[in-house]
Amino acid sequence: MPAPVKYDDPVSAPEMTTAPPAAPATGPWQTLYERHSRYVYYLALRTVGDPTLAEDITHDVFLKAYRHLNQFRGQSDVRTWLYRITINHCQNVQRTWQKRNIISTGDPQALDAVAANADSPLRVLEIKELGQRIQKTLDALPDEYRLLLLLVADENLSYQEIASLTEQSSDAVRGKLHRARRAFTLEFQKSS
Repeated sequence: MPAPVKYDDPVSAPEMTTAPPAAPATGPWQTLYERHSRYVYYLALRTVGDPTLAEDITHDVFLKAYRHLNQFRGQSDVRTWLYRITINHCQNVQRTWQKRNIISTGDPQALDAVAANADSPLRVLEIKELGQRIQKTLDALPDEYRLLLLLVADENLSYQEIASLTEQSSDAVRGKLHRARRAFTLEFQKSS
C-alpha cells in the first residue's frame, strides 16, 4: 500500500491513510490518484463538511473513475472529469436518508492536523480557527454558491470549465461568482 497522502492545505485537511479501493498498486492509475486525490478530497470536504465522509467520497470517486475510465472521452482535463464525478457523488450522498435525518456535529479534531511541522502553537490555533470560520461561512451559503467558490479556488479551472461542470454559461458563472463572493464576505464578517 502506498504511503499516506499528506495535505499541506492552508485551511488544513486531515491526512488520508488509505489508497482508493481496487486501484492498482503501481502504474498510471496510482500516479493519477496521487496527482488529483488531494483536490478531490478538498472539494468533497468543503462540500459535505465531514472529513471521514469526504475520505469515503474520495475513494468512491476514484473507484467510479477507474471503473468508467473507458468512458472518459478526453474532451476536458482529467481533473475536470473527476470534479464532475465528485460533485455528482456529493449531491447523491447529501440526498440520502441518513444525511437528511441525522444531524452531524462534525469532527472537532478535523482541523488539528493543520501543522505537524515547526509552527508555533499560537499559529496552529489561528489556522485552526480560521479553517473553522471558513467552513462555517461556506456552510451558511446556498449550495450553488459554495460549489462555485470551491471550484474557483482551484486555480487550474477556467470559467469555461466551471461552466461545463455546473452546466451553465460562462457569463452565468461570472455573475453568480460575483454574488457568491459578496455573500461569502458578508457572512464571514458576521462570524467575527
